[in-house]
Amino acid sequence: MAVTMADIAKVAGVSKNAVSLALRHDNRISVATRERIVQIADDLGYRKNPVMSHLMVELRRSRGVDFKRTFALVNGHPENRNLHEHPTLAAWVEGCRRRAAQQGYGMDEFWLHDPEMRPERLDAILGARGIQGVILVGTFRGRRMLEAWSPIWSSRACVATGVRTESPRFSYSCVDHHALVIEAVNRVTALGYRRPGLVVDQSVDLLVDGRFSAGFAYAQRRLPVEDRVPWLAHQSECENDPGIFDRWLKTHAPDVILTLHIDVRDWLEERGLRVPDDLGLVLLEGRRDAMRWAAMNQHNDEAGEAAVDMMIRGLQNGEFGVPEHPRATLITATWAPGDTVRDMKTLQPATRAR
Repeated sequence: MAVTMADIAKVAGVSKNAVSLALRHDNRISVATRERIVQIADDLGYRKNPVMSHLMVELRRSRGVDFKRTFALVNGHPENRNLHEHPTLAAWVEGCRRRAAQQGYGMDEFWLHDPEMRPERLDAILGARGIQGVILVGTFRGRRMLEAWSPIWSSRACVATGVRTESPRFSYSCVDHHALVIEAVNRVTALGYRRPGLVVDQSVDLLVDGRFSAGFAYAQRRLPVEDRVPWLAHQSECENDPGIFDRWLKTHAPDVILTLHIDVRDWLEERGLRVPDDLGLVLLEGRRDAMRWAAMNQHNDEAGEAAVDMMIRGLQNGEFGVPEHPRATLITATWAPGDTVRDMKTLQPATRAR
C-alpha cells in the first residue's frame, strides 16, 4: 500500500499541510523540521504520484496570469544597469520575464553588488516573500559566488543562465557556443570562402569554457591544412597595439572573419579593405546596432526562457540546493544572412584572387 502524506504526518506528529510544505522545502517550515519530515518520508518509502504531479502542473498552467509564486532574478554583474542595458544580459532577462508571465510567475530583481545588500538580508527578504526559486544572471567574472551567499541557494531551486558557474556549479542554460561557431564556418564555406578566421578575445572564450575556439578548431578539420587560419585571441590588445591585427591579417590572409566585436569592421576599413568586397565579416552574436551584418542569432532570450523552465521543474520536484549532477540546456543558434558576406562562388577566378 502506498505511503501517503497523512501517514508521514502521523509519524512526524505534524499536520498534513506541514508535510506538504516540508516536502516542497518551503521556508515557512524550519530547516530542522523539514529535514526531519523528509527523513521520515524517505524511511517510510514515500514516493510522489507522477500522475498527480502532472495534473497539478496542468492546473497551474490553466490559471493564466494569476501569480502562483514569485522567483528571484539575481544580477551578479558589477554594474546594476547592465541587467537591462547590456545586449546579452537584457536578452536573458527578456526571456525570463516572458516565460515567467506565461507560467503565471512574478519576478523580483536583486543585485548582489548592492552596497546595502548582505547575504543574511537577502535571505530574509526571500524568506519573507516566500521565494523559493532563484535565477542567476551576469555571473561573468570568475563565475564564482562567494561562500557568504550560500544561504540563498542552499534551500532554494537555483539555476544560472548565460554561462556555467564554476563554484558552486548550478544547472544552467545558455547558447551552444561550440555548435554556433561550427555552423558559422559551415555557412561561410558554403558561400565559397576558403580561409575563415576567428577574432574573439580569449577572456570571452574563457567565460564559455573555450567553446568558441574549440568549435572553430573542430570546424577547421574539414578544411585543407593550408587554409586553416590561427585564432586571433588578443582582440583587446589590438586596440592598444594595432600591429597585432596587422601581422595576423598579413601573415594568414583570411578571406572572411568571424567575430564578436563590431569594431573589427572599422579596423578593416582603416586599412583600406572593403566589406564584403575585399573581406567577408560575420558577427557571432547578432546585435541591434549591426542589423545588416551576416550574423549568428544566439537566441539568448530563449536561454532565459529555458532557465525559468528549469527553475520551475526544480521547484516541482523539490530539487533544492546545489545539485550533485548539474544539468545543462543548450540553445541552438541560427544563421542570419546579411550584407557583410557575399556568394564567392559566383565570382570570376581573377576577382577571387584579388
